[in-house]
Amino acid sequence: MKTNSSLRAVLLAVLGASSLAGCNHTLRQDMANQPRQNTLSPTSFFADGRSERQPIENTVARGSIEDDALFVLKDSNAFPLPITQELLQRGQERYNIFCTPCHGLQGDGQGMVAVRGMKHPPSYHQDRLRQEPNGYIYDVVTNGFGAMYGYSAQIPPRDRWAIIAYVRALQLSRNAHVADLPAGLREKLLAQGAAK
Repeated sequence: MKTNSSLRAVLLAVLGASSLAGCNHTLRQDMANQPRQNTLSPTSFFADGRSERQPIENTVARGSIEDDALFVLKDSNAFPLPITQELLQRGQERYNIFCTPCHGLQGDGQGMVAVRGMKHPPSYHQDRLRQEPNGYIYDVVTNGFGAMYGYSAQIPPRDRWAIIAYVRALQLSRNAHVADLPAGLREKLLAQGAAK
């Protein structure tokens, strides 16, 4: 019995010593001794020899939005892009992706998220939001407001303006007067009304 326990102790000691012999300090990675690349230093890893990579498309550096040509102050009613059919179509596409879950297809605050119990966002068709300047809407889309999160990380500035153009078109469509229509559309509308 005594032989078995002393044999077991010797075996454990040999196993422990052999396992410790395999642990060399060079295998341990130390924070101060890790592989790294100095800023702007040359490297053979990339074909162009530069360690610094070009920024990904649509990357916005922190604090550079104020220098952006599309930046408009919150109280400004300026619109920095020409409003074209393509811009409105892009705005509708982006609106359908990012805005309809809460604001609904018509901008009345009846999106699926709101219908299923979340707080209803305000309707774009109320006088308060129709009177707000474009810069205010841009700021809300960028930074968020109330329960709405900001979309600056998901929507680039040009697409934010496309969405604003589309929202303004939604507002006009809900509150348009017949007298505001072009003559051709006004005649067509009146002809359809007379036919009924």
